[in-house]
Amino acid sequence: MADFTPNRSLLNPKFEGYKLQLLSQDNVFRYNLQYKPTQAATSGRSPLSFQEVQSRITHNHLALSPKKGRGLYVDANHQVVVVDVADAGTDPSFNAVYELPTSVSAPEVDSVHREYASAAFLDESIAFVGDGQGTLYILDIPQAGPATFLASFDLVDKESATANASIPFRIHNVVKTSDSTAIALLSSRHYDAAAVPSQNHPVKHHEFDVWAAQFTLPFPEMKVDAAALDILWRRRGEDVPMLMAYDPTRKAYLILGSSTYRDVNGPRATPYEPSPDEIAPIPREGENLDTQPTKPHPYSWNQSPDVVTLAFPLPSPTQTSQIKVTFSQKTLTVHIQGSPSTIEGIPLPRYSAKQLWDGIRPSTSFWTWDREGTHKFGILTLHLDKQNEGTKWMHVFASSGTQSTDPSDVDVPETLDPSELYAIRESLEKYTAALKEGEDASGLGLGRGLPTLAQGEIDEEVDSEVGRVAFVTWVAGDGSVPAWCAGQRATDSAFNLLSAPLPGAEDGSLSLVAKNGIDGTRHVLEGGSAADDERPAWKHDRTFSALAFVLASKRDTRFTYHTPNAVFAFENGQDRGGNVYIYRSSNPKELWAKQSVLGVGDVFGGSLLGVGAFKADEEGEESHTIICLCEKELVVLRNVH
Repeated sequence: MADFTPNRSLLNPKFEGYKLQLLSQDNVFRYNLQYKPTQAATSGRSPLSFQEVQSRITHNHLALSPKKGRGLYVDANHQVVVVDVADAGTDPSFNAVYELPTSVSAPEVDSVHREYASAAFLDESIAFVGDGQGTLYILDIPQAGPATFLASFDLVDKESATANASIPFRIHNVVKTSDSTAIALLSSRHYDAAAVPSQNHPVKHHEFDVWAAQFTLPFPEMKVDAAALDILWRRRGEDVPMLMAYDPTRKAYLILGSSTYRDVNGPRATPYEPSPDEIAPIPREGENLDTQPTKPHPYSWNQSPDVVTLAFPLPSPTQTSQIKVTFSQKTLTVHIQGSPSTIEGIPLPRYSAKQLWDGIRPSTSFWTWDREGTHKFGILTLHLDKQNEGTKWMHVFASSGTQSTDPSDVDVPETLDPSELYAIRESLEKYTAALKEGEDASGLGLGRGLPTLAQGEIDEEVDSEVGRVAFVTWVAGDGSVPAWCAGQRATDSAFNLLSAPLPGAEDGSLSLVAKNGIDGTRHVLEGGSAADDERPAWKHDRTFSALAFVLASKRDTRFTYHTPNAVFAFENGQDRGGNVYIYRSSNPKELWAKQSVLGVGDVFGGSLLGVGAFKADEEGEESHTIICLCEKELVVLRNVH
């Protein structure tokens, strides 16, 4: 349902790396906050799930208005604070325009987790603010002065375990679908979804709801009593959504999360638990497990430059006195006395003056017997000291692999030791990966596949963790499944998300940066119509070469956003200050791209809690003013290209 296939003409297999482009730290301005936000939230007595912890880490506490340079946040005292960032040379203004009511509940009855306060703008003056406790407030915020309260609503689910209380929720987006209708997209934890742990799945399963609440425009003024939200549609998934948006051309909603989101009345896909009788080995490619097992070779062998080592399986009860081994310069004799010729279908070794492939030194050759008493078979190991060091033996015996009818003359291939086998397999995997990724394996200078900065530095385990696995779920305007999704598997939309749009930086379009090998490819959602039967198309229009590789080294990244020309990786910066790393795209034929670093946090500013941007009024090259909300400071980055 979401195709993020890259355009090969926009990839750059010859890319070498990034060169530092210095940006003046003089363009970074810091302002102390009178109204300080917080990332502490009062929660229920039960622990947060992993999904909730992850979503709170990446929660953006700053909401931007369509009016350039304006945003808001909710401080630690539940005040709605409006921030106006004027042009360069003028300090930002901070105004507490409204104070949210707070409810008090005893810890022993506080059975649900409260959310962070959240907000979104419908237009330049109307803001939707959630208090994190289950109530939504609609405020009219003028250019100056206090906000006007318009209405409040509670999110209530009469079928849940918390039917008598409001459900804490988070506001993700507010959109105007017509001149008379507005839709607020919310998410909340579903408290009836904790499944009973099973023997194979002992961890409780948590689910999360996505709500579309509709409102009639214009809003009536001073509606004091809170009403229940009018829910247009509702979906359920296994994680908090990363992004929710509305596509006006298709009149459909996009939900991006690490799971798909199904209708709440539909069955939940539970993990299948096979019985012990159903568990079977998985065959490798070309392997048929229904056939009879292959008869093992009578021995195995390997060699070093000066020694040939043979290993014979023998029954464990075999005594050392029964083993007779005789070495000569050209022959080998092995007899097992007092035992049948075969044990469970496996022939015992019996070689009488068997001609070797090359000469050995009898005086320094020897054998060992490892009985392995707890097993049916032990190992008789012969160490043959080569007479001609450095000579590679093709076989152990001179007659092996010939037309001889003697069963002992079967061709037994050399068994490589694990380290050699690993090196060969690794080399082969690199070669096939090179062909798959378009690297030139012919030596004709058509590209090496990996940029120079990645040569010898790739850690596949670390690189595989970059970004987040994401799924795209589409919901029609009335809550139904769009026509283009009918018959499609939900998992077809899976991809690895590296970056989301920088809030305020893109107008009217939606783009995502997906992981493609070690690169990041930017895909823009193309326009369509509600009558389309084809799935929405994502056009690859730009490549950030080696983006996944460089992001793998940023272990303290809290937000990763992008503009059309650059990706911004913001560090959390708690206790030590943090940076923003800027990676710019380049032409597919250029060997280098530009990289910049700016210091955002400092030891006094605290953790980074929110980020937003607006286009600056600069002539020539496009630039942005980026607003960074920290716990104690507002940091403004001006003239960032």
